[in-house]
Amino acid sequence: MVVVQKTSQVPAYPAPPRRARRTQHRAKRMTMKRLAGRLNLFQRTMLDWRDLHPYIAVHAVRVPQPLDRLAVMRAIDETLEHAGLTGLELDRDRGRYEWHGGASASKLEVVAAGDAWQSALARTFERHLNEPFAREGRIDPFRFFAIDAGDAFFLGIAYDHFIAGGDSIVVLLNAIVDRYAGKPTPAPFSRYPRTHRRLFAQHPLRFVRGLARLPAMASSCRRTIRPRYRAIDDGYNAFTFFTLDEAEYSGLRRAAKAWSVTLNDALIALLLLAQDAQSPRDRTKRRHELAVASIMNLRDAHGEDSRTTFGQFLSSFRVSHPVAPDTTLAEIARDVNAATTRVKRERLYLTTLAAIAVDRVIGRFRTREQRMGVYAKSYPVGAGVSSLNVNALWRTADGEGAPTYIRGVPTGPASPIVVAVTTSGGTLCAGITYRTAAAGPDDIGQLQAHLRSRIQALT
Repeated sequence: MVVVQKTSQVPAYPAPPRRARRTQHRAKRMTMKRLAGRLNLFQRTMLDWRDLHPYIAVHAVRVPQPLDRLAVMRAIDETLEHAGLTGLELDRDRGRYEWHGGASASKLEVVAAGDAWQSALARTFERHLNEPFAREGRIDPFRFFAIDAGDAFFLGIAYDHFIAGGDSIVVLLNAIVDRYAGKPTPAPFSRYPRTHRRLFAQHPLRFVRGLARLPAMASSCRRTIRPRYRAIDDGYNAFTFFTLDEAEYSGLRRAAKAWSVTLNDALIALLLLAQDAQSPRDRTKRRHELAVASIMNLRDAHGEDSRTTFGQFLSSFRVSHPVAPDTTLAEIARDVNAATTRVKRERLYLTTLAAIAVDRVIGRFRTREQRMGVYAKSYPVGAGVSSLNVNALWRTADGEGAPTYIRGVPTGPASPIVVAVTTSGGTLCAGITYRTAAAGPDDIGQLQAHLRSRIQALT
């Protein structure tokens, strides 16, 4: 396991006072033209979150060639220009954005690592997870770095998470690596996907029926143990990661298939049991359940291809469970599967999006401190999971499998721990981001040990 100690506390975005924001908004309406793209609800929520906590995601892919810094920089710039991903302008108040195009002048941070690439990569991830981008206006939403390991290197990207989901970043890195290797690159992206509004229009009855489940959701939240923070205003994200070897990963996949559940269902069940092992609780009290949140990609619901449309289609859902004594992993995984199947079948992600919309309106009347603690009080989860299958996205001209791929995603105000699970080739990498105000390296070490021991028991 690679663990990085917290080095500094990251200040939140310096949002201007409310009266100043209103004045700025009126001035914008008088002087600014309407930008081409419209942010969806989840993107606008992410912008709210990044006013309170760092909200940057980081990816890195192993390139099995020696590092040529100038050639990598050239590949980055040419790919961004060709894809149309330059000259971004963000209008937060209107919820709009536009890629104006133009020349790219990206910088490339190079970290010499040699055989200690794991530690170097974890330190670099942590630093970028906590370094905010510009709040609005003309911004460059990408930062690139390379971890030089001698005969190979890791090409990394940190990005302002509101601009894209992880699937779009995989495709972008794939194009950069191909251009670096002198291989053909794909056509420019479609950059302005439709918002989630159309999903409500397509499924009005599902949405109305989903609203009937809101009382049950609220009741579940009242039964769930709340995460505890030493300082609610400290949003610093620490980072570590571990990898399952091929035998461990294969054992987990076989078990999930035998239980008739998805890999993500099994991961949620593992995190519920890991919380149970680390959080002794009185099951006679009202708050006795544990909960895990999971990111959900709605790209398929929109009918947008991941290789041609660059954007973000994310939503989320929450699964709670009492985790009674002696309950097996298989039993919990099946319970989780029943809940996630209902979310997909009944399109309950629309209900989640509606709740987010209401919360955004109410948030305008909350103080900053209230907004920072609202999820811990009203929508408690002990951990989150974000799953991404790189094998389904990565394309190679020679037919080779996907390379080693590592991700780190932000915790934000919604969860104290988020595990970014990335399957690539025959392995699984788990990048663990955690708020140091809620957990320390020893806590995360115990979490990792519990996860691995349960997975190893399946092989």
